[in-house]
Amino acid sequence: MELRVRGDRAMLAGGVNAHEVDPRSLALDADLADALHEWARVASAVRRTGSGEGGDVVSRRGRQLAGRVAESLGVSVSYWDPVTDRTLVVPAPEREPVAPRASRLTRLIGSRPGVDERTPWGTGLIVAVFLGVFVIVAMLALVSTLATETTEWVGLVAALVVSAGLAPSLWLGRRLPIVRWVVLGVASGVALSWIGVLIIVF
Repeated sequence: MELRVRGDRAMLAGGVNAHEVDPRSLALDADLADALHEWARVASAVRRTGSGEGGDVVSRRGRQLAGRVAESLGVSVSYWDPVTDRTLVVPAPEREPVAPRASRLTRLIGSRPGVDERTPWGTGLIVAVFLGVFVIVAMLALVSTLATETTEWVGLVAALVVSAGLAPSLWLGRRLPIVRWVVLGVASGVALSWIGVLIIVF
């Protein structure tokens, strides 16, 4: 891509045949396209005077606009200076690498930012499984007892109260390095216990 001046207008040339196009026809901001044409008019006026006065300002402004075009289009831009008749190349800006997306399990369990820690999968999963089984047994025992001694609806309400009461604490502790395994086990136990709760109630 090359930035040129034709008459009083700025043109961008690119492709195999170096076809010139108006900046407004490209994916550029309207303000940038207007600034390019304004710069071209000033550059043409400076060249017509032949005095060279203001040439440094025109050249500096042209390099600045070429850099903005390179940043907007993501390509290198050759800038033809209409005052000095020299061609400069403005390289495309380097794009920052995109950080890899965290896995679904990592987003669920969470991790402390900026801390290099090895995940204790073995110990953590053992704790999570133990607590999950404990919560399932406790929840089903509670609902079964209430459903037998009173009515099924009382057991259902009790299960709802327990689940709603645990939810805020589980949400707050999901990113703590050790507590997150407890959260995983308890949350899994509560979710799985609802299968038994619905069977008991209905």
